Amino acid sequence: MTLRTVENTYVEMTQVVLPVFTNAIGTVFGGQIVSWIDICGAVSAGRHARAPVVTASIDSVHFIAPVKQGQIVILKSQVNAVFKTSLEVGVVVLAENPLTGERYKACRAYCTFVALAENGKPMRLPLIEIKSEKDKIRAMEALTRRQMRLSARKDFKPAHESR
Repeated sequence: MTLRTVENTYVEMTQVVLPVFTNAIGTVFGGQIVSWIDICGAVSAGRHARAPVVTASIDSVHFIAPVKQGQIVILKSQVNAVFKTSLEVGVVVLAENPLTGERYKACRAYCTFVALAENGKPMRLPLIEIKSEKDKIRAMEALTRRQMRLSARKDFKPAHESR
């Protein structure tokens, strides 16, 4: 397996907040931000996997501050940890006032993606090299979140099974 680095998975994506992305009070729909998070995170995951990836979950989505029409949204993502066939990507969303350049954190989230082989089945992922202390902490925290996700998943019963 090829060893890849966290730095290689870094993505920065920019969006202009157009009227079509906003609600009646001129702030971005939460679902639109989640859609951008999914895309940005998938690019990070795909850079690591070098294979198609699908979203398994998006959690810990926290809307910290509203983003308004006319602002610029900057999404930054990177792989936090790699497991057997899945990986976690952290995404932070910043809002920027285009007139002043002032930026603030608007949202953050964690996404889990699964890499798929040509046959459409989950494939084993390459290892990731974690160099910095900050990246080590992110990886340990990602492992804790993974354990919580897997535990919650055990308790989950699909609608067709709960009848």
